[in-house]
Amino acid sequence: MAGAGRSSRGGGKRGAASATASACVYYATTGLLVALCVAGAYFLTSTSAASADGDAVTAYRHTTRSSFAYEVTREKAPPSPPREVDADDAQAGKAGVESGADEEGALDDPHAKPDDRDHQHASDEVSSEEESKSSAAVAMKGERSEEGDHAAAGEANAEDTAATSAHGREEDKGQEAVREESHDPQEQEQQPQLQMPHEETRAAAVEEKSLDGGIEEESNAGQRQREEEQAAAGSLRLEVQEDPQTEGDERMEQHQPEEERGNDQPQSEEYGNTSMSDAVGEAFRNRDTDDGDGDKPAVSQRKEDVDGNASQGDHSVVDSLVGEARTEEQKAWSTQADQSHREKDRREDNAASNENDSNGAGEEHEWRVCNVKAGADYIPCLDNEKAIKKLRPENYRRYEHRERHCPDEGPTCLVALPSGYRRPVEWPKSRDRIWYSNVPHTKLVAVKGHQNWVKVSGRYLTFPGGGTQFIHGALHYIDFLQQSVRGIAWGKHTRVVLDVGCGVASFGGYLFERDVVTMSFAPKDEHEAQVQMALERGIPAISAVMGSKRLPFPSKAFDLVHCARCRVPWHADGGALLLELNRVLRPGGFFVWSATPVYQKLTEDVEIWKAMSALTKSMCWELVSIKKDRLNGVGVAFYHKPTSNECYETRRRRQPPMCSDDNDANAAWYIRLNSCMHRVPTGPSERGARWPAEWPRRVRTPPYWLNSSQAGVYGKPAPEDFTVDYEHWRRVVDRSYLNGLGVDWSTVRNVMDMRAAYGGFAAALRDKKIWVMNVVNVDAPDTLPIIFERGLFGIYHDWCESFSTYPRTYDLLHADHLFSKIKDRCAVMPVVVEVDRIVRPGGSIIVRDESSTIGEVEKHLRSLHWDVRLTLSKNEEGVLYAVKSDWRPELLEEPS
Repeated sequence: MAGAGRSSRGGGKRGAASATASACVYYATTGLLVALCVAGAYFLTSTSAASADGDAVTAYRHTTRSSFAYEVTREKAPPSPPREVDADDAQAGKAGVESGADEEGALDDPHAKPDDRDHQHASDEVSSEEESKSSAAVAMKGERSEEGDHAAAGEANAEDTAATSAHGREEDKGQEAVREESHDPQEQEQQPQLQMPHEETRAAAVEEKSLDGGIEEESNAGQRQREEEQAAAGSLRLEVQEDPQTEGDERMEQHQPEEERGNDQPQSEEYGNTSMSDAVGEAFRNRDTDDGDGDKPAVSQRKEDVDGNASQGDHSVVDSLVGEARTEEQKAWSTQADQSHREKDRREDNAASNENDSNGAGEEHEWRVCNVKAGADYIPCLDNEKAIKKLRPENYRRYEHRERHCPDEGPTCLVALPSGYRRPVEWPKSRDRIWYSNVPHTKLVAVKGHQNWVKVSGRYLTFPGGGTQFIHGALHYIDFLQQSVRGIAWGKHTRVVLDVGCGVASFGGYLFERDVVTMSFAPKDEHEAQVQMALERGIPAISAVMGSKRLPFPSKAFDLVHCARCRVPWHADGGALLLELNRVLRPGGFFVWSATPVYQKLTEDVEIWKAMSALTKSMCWELVSIKKDRLNGVGVAFYHKPTSNECYETRRRRQPPMCSDDNDANAAWYIRLNSCMHRVPTGPSERGARWPAEWPRRVRTPPYWLNSSQAGVYGKPAPEDFTVDYEHWRRVVDRSYLNGLGVDWSTVRNVMDMRAAYGGFAAALRDKKIWVMNVVNVDAPDTLPIIFERGLFGIYHDWCESFSTYPRTYDLLHADHLFSKIKDRCAVMPVVVEVDRIVRPGGSIIVRDESSTIGEVEKHLRSLHWDVRLTLSKNEEGVLYAVKSDWRPELLEEPS
């Protein structure tokens, strides 16, 4: 009985235990299913949010060398799968992010709002917390899955203790696996390399070019993840104030369909709205938009679509490559090469051979000093003695020996410095005096000293401000001209002037006080170094001559043309030279002729005056006035170009003849002169039919003749294109160039934009005491007429040749995607050598281009001992800022 009682009690206990276990299993299974649903939803939400974030990996390094540099490489990649970490690692990651943010805090914009950095740290904390929660959820899912399996097994076998024991062992294994994955840095390093090819992979390392040319690899996956979160929070700020329109643009971006964005583009970041864009002037043109192939490694992304279809922010400007890739029918402007019909077979052959040049393919070039007769004043296209010797006597009569004769290949030797060269005197003092050692020439002092051109005063060359026709100073003469003809109105109606035979350019130098910019030119001839002196003074000038070819300017460009005793035979050869002035003079503009035939009665002067009077009358130029400046004792004739074709049609003598309809007035690159006149445009939408708006309104106003049906350089309707370009460069200059690059603007006076489009870069700098030479490349859209229309000036040029200026004449060069464009036609190294020739020691260059091209240019500049102070890169676009040193090689080039 006792045994039976114990057995009965034991059976009851077992039955109760079995019922209890069944109930526990039931509730546990139900709870597990609910928990799995919640965890799964949370996991999916976290994963999609993580994948939505842009993976822009940023490597940043501030070197401690004396020639410091900031080098940033930003690469985009598909999102990495979430890592499972425990709470300790999540907390450590959070601390690492906060530490990194503090480290970069010194680079934040000093003008940024105080709450920016607080927002940054808050974002970092939230990111770390979310990462921890996501990892915990994944671990919980694994735990509960194991728990459910073992509970079912326990129910089937009725072995509670065994089920509990097995569950404990599997739980420990799961947690141990999580800890191993979290803590093993070697596995983390190798993980990206072990992913399958079809997966969306991230590059194993972010490469950053060091100052010494080496490669530093950042391969810690956890650190990359934290840096991504910092970048997404906007923690990388170099120097700019926050864009007031950023917030609005970001709201617009949030409403943009995901499929309309490039897959390699962070969804929360548009070009023009990012801190990186702010830091470098937001002009990294986002040209590397992926076509949507998510399986591309980030390091191998290339520009494949140049149609301009990539999504851009409101303030973004697509690179001009987009415009140049359009068909001829879609272009708003043809190129100067097209207009000139120039034969370029020679240059293309040279380009093909130069691409295989070992100088750019790894072998370091041995630099030597040029062994030329011109010495420190060498201009390759004007001092080509071999080509000049081949000219015939009749070529000399038309001054062809003073024109451009470029060597077949660009020189790769360096121009020597004159003995005792010093940093130039800064503007405005430089207008009155320069270092004699920089331009050690005295011939003009001896010949023109009595006319107050230039004098020697101790260590200086001084410039009293006089000229042959205005001995008592340029300012009096300038005011005299305006008083003689009120329609001139310096700085309002008349803004852009051409000064023919400028001497040392005092006329143009003093016109700056009247808000007028002057393109001065004179030949490199027996009046040695006159243009060099002008440029050393900080006055715009080029070495050129009116000979057998057209001037490198578009038609209807200048508001006024001036000639003070320039000794040009205007009446010779059917008036070909005066007809060239007629081509470049704006309808309604003035030709101011200050010369002895106007007021002297010598036989030669009288004959020239008669010939000149007949020629100008047949050209329908109106002689407005002849005035005499009693202080200087000179007379000036004022001619006015017609604004209609009525006079042309009623002429009795049809000489000079009218040009044929197929004669392109804008063709100006190596085009021979012809003695004919082009008709005056009269249509309401024709360029030149109306005078531009008064200065300074004209600089920001799209020309009236830009048609909305035309596509501009960047693919937008032309007027909109103009406005976007203007606003773009204003932001770049204000946010980056004026403060962020380290340029000492007090030493900058002579500036060149080596690849100007609409002149937006120059327009953004118009309030600075500088001037900008806008260079429009002959193979680029012909936008130079727009530059003149807005009250700026420029010139056509082909950078496969030397520029017509003396060595050491520019303080700052700006090259926006220049080098990557010319690589198709000629080698990069000779162009870098030309940059070295025309930049003054202590001067600098800003290069914006493709990252690969930036690297090539940087390599050449470093070999030339330039101080490369800044290199940045983002999305295969880069910026480089470098300063020229005084270094010259000791070796002399062997004579050819």
